[in-house]
Amino acid sequence: MEFRVRIDPLDGAARSLLRELAGIAGVTPMTHGDGTALVLGGARSGKSSWAEAQFEGAADVEYVATSETRPDDPEWLERVALHRARRPATWRTTETVDLPSVLAADDPAPVLVDCLAVWLDRVLMAEGAWDERAGWRADVDARVDQLIAALAGTRRNVILVSNEVGSGVVPATASGRLYRDELGRLNSRVAAAVGEVWLCTAGVARRIR
Repeated sequence: MEFRVRIDPLDGAARSLLRELAGIAGVTPMTHGDGTALVLGGARSGKSSWAEAQFEGAADVEYVATSETRPDDPEWLERVALHRARRPATWRTTETVDLPSVLAADDPAPVLVDCLAVWLDRVLMAEGAWDERAGWRADVDARVDQLIAALAGTRRNVILVSNEVGSGVVPATASGRLYRDELGRLNSRVAAAVGEVWLCTAGVARRIR
C-alpha cells in the first residue's frame, strides 16, 4: 500500500509521527536527490526548465545535447539559442548521441541529457528504421541495451529529459506510430533503470517514482 504525505515543515508533531512511520515502512522522498532521474512531459510542459533548475548553483554541469545542428532551419536555431541562453555560461555543452561514453566518464560534474526523444530519432535513422532495413529493430534494441547498462553503472548524477507521447492522438502515419511506440518502450526501460521518475505537466513537476 502506498501513501503520499505532505506536512507543514513547522509542525513538530507531524514530523515526529512521520519519523516513527519511516522506521517501520519504506519512505521515498518526493524531492529530487542525487543519482539518476528521468523527467517526462509533453511539448512545452516545462520539463527541460525543471531539469536545469535541479542543478541551479552548480558551477560545472555537462549538458548533453542530442540534436544535430540545422543551419538551414531558422526555427530550430532559435530553439537552440533559447536553451543556451537559459544555461549558465560555466556549463559545458557536449553534442553527441554516444550517451554510454558520457555516463562512463570519470567526471564529477553532473549530467543533463536533453533529450532522449531526439536521441531515439537519430538512432532510428542511423539503424535504418525509416528505410525498413533488415535487422534494424535488433540494432536499435542493442543501442538501448547499452544505454541501460551505462545508467546502471554510472557514478555521475544524471537527469534525462524525454517526451511523453503516448497520451495524445494516434499518429496518422506508419512512421509516426513506429516512433511513438519505440519512444514509449525506451521511456519505460529508462524509467525502470533510474532512481527517480518525474512527470511535468503545465510547468509543474511531480515525482511518480
